[in-house]
This record gives sequence, C-alpha cells and structure tokens, in this order.
Amino acid sequence: MLERLTGILPEELLVMLIATTPIFELRGAIPFARGFLGMSPESAFFWAVLGNILPAVLLLKYLGPLSDFLSRYCVYCRSFFNWLFGRTRRKSKPIQRYGYLGLFLIVAIPLPFTGAWTGSIAAWLLGLPVAKSMAAVITGILVAGVVVTMAVNGTLSVIRSFI
Repeated sequence: MLERLTGILPEELLVMLIATTPIFELRGAIPFARGFLGMSPESAFFWAVLGNILPAVLLLKYLGPLSDFLSRYCVYCRSFFNWLFGRTRRKSKPIQRYGYLGLFLIVAIPLPFTGAWTGSIAAWLLGLPVAKSMAAVITGILVAGVVVTMAVNGTLSVIRSFI
C-alpha cells in the first residue's frame, strides 16, 4: 500500500501527512522518510516538523471555539467536556507545576503519549493562552525533531555498518 501512496503523492506531502497524525507525529514521519523513502536528514526534518506544527496550531486556535459551540448546543458534549476538563486538570501536574516549561517538555521528549497533539490539547484544556502555548509547543516540536533525526541517523549508521 505504501508503494502505491509514494507513486500518487509527492514524498514530501506523504511525510507531512504522517507527521499530522496524532499517534505517529514526527516520531514516525522522520524514520519513515529516512528509512523507507531515503530522504536526506534535513528534508525529513523539515517536512516532518512542518507537518507536526500544522495540527498543533489548528488545535490551539480552534479547539476552544469548537468546544464552546458544541457545549452550547449539545447536552452530552457539555457533560463530556466538563468531565474532560476536570480529569485533565487532575492529571496534568507537570504543566500545572512548571507552566510553559512543562508544556515544552511534554512536546519535546519523544515518549509514547507525548507530542504536539497531547501538548496542544492539554494547553487548551488547562486554559493556557494560545500565543504562549503555541510558542512552547512549536519549540518542543523543533527539539523533538532534532532528537528523533539524530536518533534515526545514528540507528541507520549502525545498521549500515553491519551490512
């Protein structure tokens, strides 16, 4: 299936699309671009970071108005958002304790269930200002991109030394 997609879509767009997904983000897009597509480290980094920034900006900018709209017209949505806000505030100690540094770290450290989607949603749920949250999330994306690119390049060089 991937072979068909690489024939239809430009490789750069494919990397961006992978980076926009909530599970893979740039942590999956960079290894895919380097290992499967053979992109240069710089190109893989650029397209993956660009693709990962896109949903973060949209989430930070539009989740608030969307939830307000849904809560206004849907009783079930209002109940869900009240539950979600309460749960997030109880579970988001790093961000509450460290503020934007905590938000940056949640995005920058490439571990499972961290990343731009998680950081953007947490910032929105905690009611953090959009502009400062966006700066912390985008900086975290850039650092995560550097870390993942370095890890992938190191891994590829080790694999190539055994071949």
